[in-house]
Amino acid sequence: MHFRVVGLLTVLTLVACQKPAGQAGAVQVSPQTRATSVRDPFSGLPWISRAALPPEGRQTLQRIEAGGPFPYARDGVVFQNREGRLPRQPAGRYHEYTVRTPGSRDRGARRIICAAVPECYYTADHYASFARIRP
Repeated sequence: MHFRVVGLLTVLTLVACQKPAGQAGAVQVSPQTRATSVRDPFSGLPWISRAALPPEGRQTLQRIEAGGPFPYARDGVVFQNREGRLPRQPAGRYHEYTVRTPGSRDRGARRIICAAVPECYYTADHYASFARIRP
């Protein structure tokens, strides 16, 4: 009986914390659920931990959080989300930052895209796929 009540309370809490359909904004999820979720409930994308990012990705994320400085002229430009792989946001909300690729003579394919920290996403394949960076 106790487990049914706890289970029901958990479900009711999750439902009560969700925004109504059609409203923008992240779904509120308890820390316990977030810790065990394979996918981000807001974007539907897989999670990636900071530790799982390449070292250059962790460095780029630290620069984003500090507000710079950024080594590439295109860092911070508006990301259009033309591919539609990230959640819909108002135009101009996403910004992209280069994740240096050792040995590459150009910016490479790795990027971090942020709407606002902590809503950041990592791509290693130039926007073909994304993972949400776990806050």
